[in-house]
Amino acid sequence: MPAARRDAHGRPEDSDDAVAEAAAGPPAAPRRRRVVVTTPADPPEAGDDVPPDVAPVPSSGPRPDAGPPTTLLLVRHGTTGWTSERRVCGGDEPGPELSQDGVDEVRRLAKVFVSGEFAGLPEPAAVVSSPQLRARQTADLLADALGLNVTEDPGWGELRFGEWHGLTYREIAARWAAEHRAWQGSTSAAPPGGESLDQLVVRVDEACERLLARHPAQAVVVVSHIGPVRAAAAAALDGAGGAFWRLRISPASLTVVRRWADGGAELAAANLGGRL
Repeated sequence: MPAARRDAHGRPEDSDDAVAEAAAGPPAAPRRRRVVVTTPADPPEAGDDVPPDVAPVPSSGPRPDAGPPTTLLLVRHGTTGWTSERRVCGGDEPGPELSQDGVDEVRRLAKVFVSGEFAGLPEPAAVVSSPQLRARQTADLLADALGLNVTEDPGWGELRFGEWHGLTYREIAARWAAEHRAWQGSTSAAPPGGESLDQLVVRVDEACERLLARHPAQAVVVVSHIGPVRAAAAAALDGAGGAFWRLRISPASLTVVRRWADGGAELAAANLGGRL
């Protein structure tokens, strides 16, 4: 199985709150996407049969009569003190707060939202946040600039790492060698006391469905973490054979996903404003 992208020390890149490899599969029937998680080596699963009276379209695209989409303006939280320490920062507890660098990053992003620097970006109607502290602080700064209130949805929380939360990957590999290898090799494996990648992807898809129901044809700022943002973006690409790990999602960056009521989706932009 192709390994996740790793740095010179064998640790996953961008691992402030990094997650293992996962991808989401093609949509099923109209108005509901069926999420399938596979390793990149696995072939994509076939979608449900298309009724004969429906013209064939790309599996990730909307039908011509699908109407306007709901636009997810996915923001990864700003930098924390754990970012430079490369510690696993999951959804198990409130977690660290934004560093001053993180606050400055988010304020710059807020100015971009207000100034219209991102051409064609729709005006947000709501701000939704993960309940983790670093995400909620990011959401509050953006909401203040946009004149909106923040609603929390735990579906956008980071992967729960259980006993690995707060440790470096070097520490994890030393203390839980077998469990760490299993986690690296399978999206169904979970850290001790934590959550698998399969569970994360299903949870994020359900959170997306809630946004479609509450904000049809509107734009919503969603402040989350690298794992959920990658999951939502990879799902829009129908998993794309390992797209999850090929998406760079930097702190305080913007990724845009459009979702239609008939199950269609597209990734419109990724990592806008983020460092390379």
